[in-house]
Amino acid sequence: MTTTRDVLEQLGAALAAALDFDAASAWSDDELLLAAGALEAVGRLVDADRAAVAGEVAERSRLELGEQRLATRRGCRSAAELLERVTQVSGAEARRRIALGVATRAQTGLSGEPFEARYPVIADALGQGRLGADAAGTIIRELERARPVADPAALRVAEQALVAEATGDGDGAPVRCTADELRVQAQAWSVFLDPDGCEPDDERAMRRRGVRLGRARDGLVAITGELMPEVAAKLNRLFDAHLSPRSGTGFMTDEQAAHFSASGEQRSADQQRHDVLAAVVDTAARSGEHPTIGGAAPTVLVSVRASDLAADRGVAHADGSGLPIALRAAKHMICTGGTQTVVFDDAGRIMRLGSPERCFTAHQRRAITLRDGGCIIPGCSIPAAWVEIHHVIPDVDGGPTHPDNGVLLCWFHHRTIDTSGWGIRMIRGVPHVRPPAWLDPGGGWRASTVSPTRLADRREEREAHPAA
Repeated sequence: MTTTRDVLEQLGAALAAALDFDAASAWSDDELLLAAGALEAVGRLVDADRAAVAGEVAERSRLELGEQRLATRRGCRSAAELLERVTQVSGAEARRRIALGVATRAQTGLSGEPFEARYPVIADALGQGRLGADAAGTIIRELERARPVADPAALRVAEQALVAEATGDGDGAPVRCTADELRVQAQAWSVFLDPDGCEPDDERAMRRRGVRLGRARDGLVAITGELMPEVAAKLNRLFDAHLSPRSGTGFMTDEQAAHFSASGEQRSADQQRHDVLAAVVDTAARSGEHPTIGGAAPTVLVSVRASDLAADRGVAHADGSGLPIALRAAKHMICTGGTQTVVFDDAGRIMRLGSPERCFTAHQRRAITLRDGGCIIPGCSIPAAWVEIHHVIPDVDGGPTHPDNGVLLCWFHHRTIDTSGWGIRMIRGVPHVRPPAWLDPGGGWRASTVSPTRLADRREEREAHPAA
């Protein structure tokens, strides 16, 4: 049976055989422009299918699925990262495809009944190859601004009018609007659909400001609220300072970089902001500049029975949260924050109180930071200030709390290291990583660091001893 992949591979082979990469230089002006249009027509069909596939990946990676999310099962934070790993596109391109695919994807209700796509006119034109991804994304992006308050009938009229302009069926027929021209028209429609816009009202804003933590549900706690504009501006600058992507692979060859797709930040924008807030909270708690609780910095106490931990079953509990915590999360926190053993008798009396253990000291953390530079998983751009220290060999297996057994991992890679497929081992005190089989079937081990001084040493070594 011929699969979709077989068909696409045959099509790719046919195009590669029919098209000469260097032929354009010999074409006439007319031939050149006709070829550009014909290639774009083919590209529109490919882009439509790319968006559809991205939308389906996002659907199978939605939060409601929990640990069964496709992205999680493949060791990725999000659908966008999974697409990046599989396709080697940038994070921005992966998110653009997902947004387009989700907005033009037919929906299914809880009982299985079908619903049309959020933007059905765009979906139809996109699927027929009459509308390009750039134009479709521009229309959706601008109309989404007004969608919450727009009349549905007026919104549909706007969608139809903009698609007509983009496909050459509008007032300017047969000339098509470019994506930039379309953006101007879409912005005008957005203003028409929401004429009130966002008029500043300082007094009303002061009354409405606030941050709320919702009820624990599906393993998450919702956070909602409204910020004053100046507070939001400061928070955005904080995000900008810490979330600017880092590029380059330093010690990696081009082939290795292609395997790892180490081209910058792999998290979605929402997930990055979540991690920034988490790090801000942790930093504030450790700073000593905030009120203490019982004379100590605010600390989350996680309790778990030793028998459950040994048998890898049951749950843990954290004070300040209404949800039980998975044992995997508890082990993650133990690896990061250490443990203190408390022994009870059958009646519940405290019989023995052990001292805290398994915590890397500040001196050890500084040494490990100088060696690793940040999260050691290739392609992860989380800097050292935001990461945790992972025991490569667990304490229960005899692993020491020593720099030769500790590596820097960001919260996500630390949380999923046992299930993501990434392997870590130490060779003479140097971290080596092995990618998941789906990412690199060869499964080779490679030394990993983002330390600028160590990368500089490696560059000097390569220059002094160039490959033969």
